[in-house]
Amino acid sequence: MRIPKITSPVLFAVFVATLAWLLLVLLSSYLVSPDTLSDLTGSVGVVDNKEQFAPLGPVPKAVYSIGDWECHQIADRSYFLNGNQMPFCARDLGLFAGIAAGFALTAFVLFTPNPLLLLLGLVPMGIDGGLQAVTDYESTNPLRLVTGLIAGIALSLIIAQFVFAFKQDREKATQGLDEKRRP
Repeated sequence: MRIPKITSPVLFAVFVATLAWLLLVLLSSYLVSPDTLSDLTGSVGVVDNKEQFAPLGPVPKAVYSIGDWECHQIADRSYFLNGNQMPFCARDLGLFAGIAAGFALTAFVLFTPNPLLLLLGLVPMGIDGGLQAVTDYESTNPLRLVTGLIAGIALSLIIAQFVFAFKQDREKATQGLDEKRRP
């Protein structure tokens, strides 16, 4: 069995970190007694559920608290695992999964995608979420998950291209210095 070569230690580290975060988000509902957290609906940028999280262990408390601050946590827009509402909504879950998947790809495969296609990857989420914000349209959790997944992959591929470009610029600069030092 051939072990794939890592394209960039930085991208590999980011992949590991994003995968760890995704696993924490997925497992947090299982680190809480079943049927403990049923409606976390609140507002973005507001701590709405501090009392509900007080009795939780340190790991789920931290993840749920971050979700409380960063996500609306509307129950109808979230998945439930172990009888508990997840700490983030379906769209955020898709973003986290897409970001981890995109960094997994770029950590092991060096390629240059079309930047326009990457930007187009953000459009489905923008349309789905934007329509919800300004009309009576109500998306579904599977659609939120998929549009978040696509946007997460696109976002991570965009970031990876900056890392690859920075790495190439550093290599060129180092090579230029080496040539100048030669007698």
